[in-house]
Amino acid sequence: MTETTDPASRSGYADHPPRMGFFTDTSVCIGCKACEVACKEWNGVPSAGGRDLLGLSYDNTGGLGADTWRHVAFIEQTKPMRQEGADGPGGDMRWLMASDVCKHCTNAACLDVCPTGSLFRTEFGTVVVQEDICNGCGYCVPACPYGVIDRREDDGRAWKCTMCYDRIGDGLEPACAKACPTDSIQYGPLEELRERAAARVEEVDGARLYGDDPSDGVGGDGAFFLLLDEPEVYGLPPDPVVTTRDLPSMWRHVGAAAGVMAALAVAAFGGAK
Repeated sequence: MTETTDPASRSGYADHPPRMGFFTDTSVCIGCKACEVACKEWNGVPSAGGRDLLGLSYDNTGGLGADTWRHVAFIEQTKPMRQEGADGPGGDMRWLMASDVCKHCTNAACLDVCPTGSLFRTEFGTVVVQEDICNGCGYCVPACPYGVIDRREDDGRAWKCTMCYDRIGDGLEPACAKACPTDSIQYGPLEELRERAAARVEEVDGARLYGDDPSDGVGGDGAFFLLLDEPEVYGLPPDPVVTTRDLPSMWRHVGAAAGVMAALAVAAFGGAK
């Protein structure tokens, strides 16, 4: 593997399993929310609120957060009017459904900014929060280009999907993938999933892949998607970029400025004698 596609090696794992990930094929998602329920049950994730609908669709969770590690979006669309003489009614409606999750980025800004080491890269290339080490500083929240990670109101600590680190370490599927009745959520070695997704996109009319490209602004995602419309329709950023990409150059400038200040201080002190 190259440095770009092997974050576990970059994190110091000399001998490790293949990078594992999620491929979510939204074209076969039925919106059952079994993944949300399984995630909450296995990981002990508390309720994100009541069971009432939010008023915008049949969704009752709204988005990812500290208490929602898997979120199924419901997007109602009306297609343009059909041409006169075509079969069926004048306009078509379709539901786009997609189960969103932490992307487990190759270049993860949340890792870069965490001051306590609470966030760490696993041997599977995934990104996990250790809640017993998190001090609730919240630096990771604005660092995430996808708006995934968040803090719980009751304790202030950060929480997000772990890709069921405890399960995959024992050779089991993550709970969400295990519960998905249509195989919309697929789990496995990331390179195999990318090959499978490339074949699938050729089979589905209007399909496109999102997050599969190692040359994108986050180095590719460990959780990527087959979409049937533009990313923005699903609430996903079209061109995500690791928010800490300029940190190395910023530190170089800080170091250079500190050197200049030190030299000026020495010169001023010497001139004062």
